[in-house]
Amino acid sequence: MANNTSQHILNTAANLLGFCLFVITSLHIANLTETHIIDKFTAVVAVLLTFSCVFSFISIKTKEEQRKDRLETIADFMFLISLFGILVIILLITLNLISIK
Repeated sequence: MANNTSQHILNTAANLLGFCLFVITSLHIANLTETHIIDKFTAVVAVLLTFSCVFSFISIKTKEEQRKDRLETIADFMFLISLFGILVIILLITLNLISIK
C-alpha cells in the first residue's frame, strides 16, 4: 500500500524546482563565470526535480495500486537525490561567496 506521499512530493519538488531556476537565472544575470560548475549542477538537480514531479503526478492519477507504489517510490528516490543535490549547491554557493571576500 502506498504511503500517499505523492501529493507532498509533487508540491515540494515543484517549489524546489523554482529555487533551482532562480539560482540559474541569478548566476546568468550576475555573469559569474567562475560559478559554471554551480550552474551545471543546478541544471541537473532541476531535471531530477522535474522527473520527480512527473512521476509523483502520474502516481496520483494511476488507479492500479502496484504501479502507484512503484511510481511513488521512484518519485521519492529522485526527490531524495535532489535534496542532496540542493545541499551541494548551497555549499558550493557558500564556499564561492567566502572565497570572493
